[in-house]
Amino acid sequence: MQHQVPQFIEVEDKIFGPLTAKQFFYILGGGAIIFIMYVFLQLWLVIILGAPVAAFVASLAFLKINGMPFIKMLAAALNYSSSARLYLWRKVAAPTPSKSDFKSPKKSDFFPAGDFKGAGGAAPKLTESKLQDLSWSLDVQQKLKR
Repeated sequence: MQHQVPQFIEVEDKIFGPLTAKQFFYILGGGAIIFIMYVFLQLWLVIILGAPVAAFVASLAFLKINGMPFIKMLAAALNYSSSARLYLWRKVAAPTPSKSDFKSPKKSDFFPAGDFKGAGGAAPKLTESKLQDLSWSLDVQQKLKR
């Protein structure tokens, strides 16, 4: 028994002429809001207050930013602005160089276990604080690249 696999599932169906169901209901809701303002307010006030409502409704229905619908961008912006953010700044004093810092390196500086044993030699020890500093710098560099 063969079944037909649906294709183009990312594209919404056009139900009301050239509009999808979401677009139609956004425009219907915006039109209802403007109509209610027209019934209860004067015409000049309806024009002043209705223009931003119409622009917002049109952007909800038709605007896409970087391929994403405006409603998702609006939700992301509201989520970002309402969430707590943590800003950390760790001031680290720069070490002052001394004459011992400029000496020529010895073999024991690179290989603390003693003799070099080829590829299977001893690896330098990584303390927990160095590991945390390394992960911190990698996280910051990833965020800067975005």
